[in-house]
Amino acid sequence: MRHQDNDLWIARQSTRARARLRLFCLPYAGGGARIYRTWADALPDDVEVCAVQLPGRDQRHNETPITDASKLIDALSVVLCPYLDMPYALFGHSMGAVLAYELARRLGAAYDREPSGLFVSAHGAPHLPRRRPPSHHLPDDEFIARMKALNGTPAEVFANPELLALLLPMLRADFKLVETYAELPGPVLTCPVLAIGGRSDSDVPPTSLEGWATVTRGPFKSMLFEGDHFFINSERETLLRVLKHYLSADYGGGS
Repeated sequence: MRHQDNDLWIARQSTRARARLRLFCLPYAGGGARIYRTWADALPDDVEVCAVQLPGRDQRHNETPITDASKLIDALSVVLCPYLDMPYALFGHSMGAVLAYELARRLGAAYDREPSGLFVSAHGAPHLPRRRPPSHHLPDDEFIARMKALNGTPAEVFANPELLALLLPMLRADFKLVETYAELPGPVLTCPVLAIGGRSDSDVPPTSLEGWATVTRGPFKSMLFEGDHFFINSERETLLRVLKHYLSADYGGGS
C-alpha cells in the first residue's frame, strides 16, 4: 500500500519527534477520526495519537464502507504496518473495541508486534452473545429510533433530514459490521488489557466487561465510568486522565 493511501486511514494531530509510543484509536459505529482530535493535548507529550479514519465518512465519504470485520482487519493490518517502528497501544470504543482487539491479535501474529496495551471501551467480550437483536436491516424509522436510544448521535443530525439521509448508509454499514461480527481465528494475547464501560450502559453490563479477561494471558483490569454507552463524550476528561496514567512512562506504557 502506498504511503499516500496510508494517510487516508491515519489522522495525526501532530507528529511528535520524541514519541516513544503510538496510540491508535478506532471509532464507534458512525464515528470518524474527529472523535479523537483533541486527545493528544491531554495525553503524555511522548505519546503520538493516531486516529483511524475508516472509509465512508468525513473526507472519505465518497468511499464504500466496509461491512465485514475480517476484510477491514485485513486492510488495517497492512495500513498500520509502517507505523510499528516503535511500541504502540490500541484504543477502541464500541465497534472500535472489537476492531482494536482483532488488530492486536493480527499484528501480533503477522508481524510479531503485539501492542503494549489494549483498551477496549463500551463493548462486551467478543465471545459473548449479543444482548440485542440486529437492527441494521430495519426500516428507517425503527433504525433511527435505535440510534436515538444509544444517545451518541447529535440531535441536530436527526433534525436535518438531508444530513440524516446522507449518513444513514454509513451508519447501517457500521451496524452491519458490528452485528455480524464473530470472533476471528487468532492467538490469545499476552499484553495488558483494560476494559472500560459506563455505569448506565444497559447494552454493556459489568459482567460483559469482565469477560475480556479471557482474551489475554497478561494483566487484566475492568473499570466503570459514570454515564451511558457514550461516556467517552460525557466523561472525556476523566477517561483521558485514566489513559494518561496507563500510557505514562512511569507506569510502563510503551516499555
